[in-house]
Amino acid sequence: MSLPSTAHALVTLAAEGAEHSSEHESLNPYLTGGGALFVLLLLLWITTRFNRDR
Repeated sequence: MSLPSTAHALVTLAAEGAEHSSEHESLNPYLTGGGALFVLLLLLWITTRFNRDR
């Protein structure tokens, strides 16, 4: 397989993928952000528990 035919195959594959991407539901940004905030706050809480001055 030559370089031009490989490039053409990749461009065709990318174009087909872009056309079908609108059919799928995306992740809820509020759920993703809330989950990330919860994980970061949990890690902060764990870190402060280990870092206490005794």
